[in-house]
Amino acid sequence: MNIAIVGTGYVGLVSGTCFSDMGINVICVDVDQTKIENLKNGIIPIYEPGLEEMVKKNIKARRLKFETDLTKVLDDVDVVFSAVGTPPDEDGSADLKYVLAVARTIGQHINKYTVVVTKSTVPVGTAAKVKATIQAEIDKRGVNVEFDVASNPEFLKEGAAIKDFMSPDRVVVGVETERARKIMSRLYKPFMLVNDRMIFTDIPSAEMIKYAANAMLATRISFMNDIANLCELVGADVNMVRKGIGSDNRIGKKFLYPGCGYGGSCFPKDVKALIKTAEKAGYSMRVLKAVEEVNERQKEVLFDKLMKHFNGDIAGKSIAVWGLAFKPETDDMREAPSLILIDKIIAAGGNVKVYDPIAIEECQRRIGDKVAYGTDMYDAALDADALLLVTEWREFRFPNFAVLGKVMKQKVIIDGRNIYDRNELDQHEFTYYKIG
Repeated sequence: MNIAIVGTGYVGLVSGTCFSDMGINVICVDVDQTKIENLKNGIIPIYEPGLEEMVKKNIKARRLKFETDLTKVLDDVDVVFSAVGTPPDEDGSADLKYVLAVARTIGQHINKYTVVVTKSTVPVGTAAKVKATIQAEIDKRGVNVEFDVASNPEFLKEGAAIKDFMSPDRVVVGVETERARKIMSRLYKPFMLVNDRMIFTDIPSAEMIKYAANAMLATRISFMNDIANLCELVGADVNMVRKGIGSDNRIGKKFLYPGCGYGGSCFPKDVKALIKTAEKAGYSMRVLKAVEEVNERQKEVLFDKLMKHFNGDIAGKSIAVWGLAFKPETDDMREAPSLILIDKIIAAGGNVKVYDPIAIEECQRRIGDKVAYGTDMYDAALDADALLLVTEWREFRFPNFAVLGKVMKQKVIIDGRNIYDRNELDQHEFTYYKIG
């Protein structure tokens, strides 16, 4: 089978590479000429464990190709995936201009039956707009070309995207016809040999499933952060509370870890978009509005703890920050709590030195020389008055506290992910703060 994937961002590149690794011929299309030339040479624009090696392997096997012009490949493919960006509009709703631009191009140049699949995260009703856009362009040409639309939302976790795609816990596909269903079944069959985890739905339901899933996970995070903040006020330990409620099979243990707020490319954007989708339908998502409010406030918690320790004055203080990416195993800093933390420390007169195993270049691109950059975790903490842990990278989980105590000016740690043991830090005479 031959497929095209439009958009070589996170979703498009991972999806295309994984499809090609299963023996499917894939052409990834992007209008960015520089990005495409780099990809042809095995230079990828994102960090994802294992992706670079897989891209190079499938380029060499000639199963994975890159192109800048979608019109050149339409006659050669059976399925076109649209994986272009859907950035938040000014009001928080998803901007569909790139999705509909792809639809127009397809309608203007399609010559044979093709399944057009929306892979991007889009509001309910988008597939209908895509279908209407394609048909309108076909009608302008005065030709009769059959096509189907489908919705196939992605559920990839950054840092584990390849595993998620190659061994998915579910594949959701919204279709309108049996013909499209059979083609999508055939396309995903290599991934389902052990256990068929495909879920076929109508298209609006498939579009809603993605938003509802991310909204639920975001809700669990904000709920636990709310509980953590209450625990601090009443003297309870949120880690014990988390274990207690997580042992209930109806609740489960995942996404019950308190911290300094969620970020990334999905949760913040998708929660906002779902709220806006509801407003357009005349309904208010009151729970999700609270989820968003709690999360924005949670991103300031580490700064509040820092200011409280220094009695409201950090002017001239040196503050070390471990972790810049919104989560481990990625360089993604979109909506990252570290950005808000850094801005607030600098605004209060503090000096910031940061370290992240992967996201240093991304941080330099975003904020430049507003901060100093450590060459390693201990260099970042050199002469620091306080150390704030923001991202729970593996190398941060078991530092040498004896060494850390010697290089820091003041032995203060504020743990934004609750990964350290207070008893151990007490033994090394650190002042230790955590969430909840």
